[in-house]
Amino acid sequence: MLDWLIVGGGIHGVHLACVLLGKAGIASERLRILDPHETLLARWETCTAATGMEFLRSTSVHHVALDPHDLWYYAKRYGYGERTFFGRYQRPALNLFRDHSRAQVAAFGLDRLHLRGRATALQRTETGWGVECDQGRLEARRVLLAISVSEQPRWPAWAATLRAAGGPVWHLYEPGFHPDALPREGALAVIGGGISAVQVALALARNAPGRVTLLMRHALRIADFDSPPGWIGPKELRRFLAEPNLERRRAMIVGARQPGSVPDDVARSLRRAEQQSLLQVRLDHVQRAYLQTDGTVDLELTRGVLRTHGVLLATGFEQHRPGGAWLDAAIAANDLPLAPCGYPRIDRALRWAPGLYVTGALAELELGPVARNIAGARHAGERLAAAAAG
Repeated sequence: MLDWLIVGGGIHGVHLACVLLGKAGIASERLRILDPHETLLARWETCTAATGMEFLRSTSVHHVALDPHDLWYYAKRYGYGERTFFGRYQRPALNLFRDHSRAQVAAFGLDRLHLRGRATALQRTETGWGVECDQGRLEARRVLLAISVSEQPRWPAWAATLRAAGGPVWHLYEPGFHPDALPREGALAVIGGGISAVQVALALARNAPGRVTLLMRHALRIADFDSPPGWIGPKELRRFLAEPNLERRRAMIVGARQPGSVPDDVARSLRRAEQQSLLQVRLDHVQRAYLQTDGTVDLELTRGVLRTHGVLLATGFEQHRPGGAWLDAAIAANDLPLAPCGYPRIDRALRWAPGLYVTGALAELELGPVARNIAGARHAGERLAAAAAG
């Protein structure tokens, strides 16, 4: 039997594995990471690469290593040079962050602890928890659910109908998407108003100048992060944790989030590209989509029609609780407590039930609006290290 089983091998799963091994002193033979992808962090790498981003939105101290300054030391040690960190918050270059993360996986031998499989059920046992997966059954004294929302991209109803009809529509974050799937000729429409939409529109426009239309519901919203920076540290979290009512905590989370926003440098890049006629920006939204006999698509907007040869959705992820049917069944079977919003009711140690812990979106009623982000992974690491040592 394992001491710890981590379900999910993304940023949260990797960082918390490092915490358990490096801070809590868990022996490597007593810990495993269950993840369905070929390598750890594969889903995260696919999603970030698809956007064409150059710099992350997070700061230089938010990464998977234990020491907050390790990313900076790594960049200096291996000579990454200029334009390694950007702006006031020293946002790291994507290639640096990716290389550093892979180095941490290697340093802790996490690839050897990776069990490739997808969780399908969760049951209490006399000594801990049993996790069924498509490779068999695993048992552990403690299970950590590090499940992200990355497998639930948001499809507007009109886009789902278009896809069902065989139309040329893709989601930036659907499994298996690659920009090479997009039509090589003709107009392209990118749908979305946040940082991913702007980044991918800019990347496409550089390779196909004049072909791209970015369709946004609203004018650019400028913000350094997707929630105010006070939530990254203790300033706002103290007030959040002092609120005992979970419905009010949910309202605080919703009020703090800044969806559909972009940092100022990304906004300036978009304006510059528009001025140079590399792409077109339209403020409108799709009401219906019609697949034409020649394979093109007419997007019916509130003001006119946009004809395109391909549609790329950058509409983010569904905000409902991640995990899907198997976790729904586990909640019912094990009588796991939920808040009125449907998310886990957990304690300060991120414990949902004896021996069962959560991080990421599942922990946001304890970690606040940054729970899903890299900063949230580090907050979770602090809580989990203390719980594992206790």
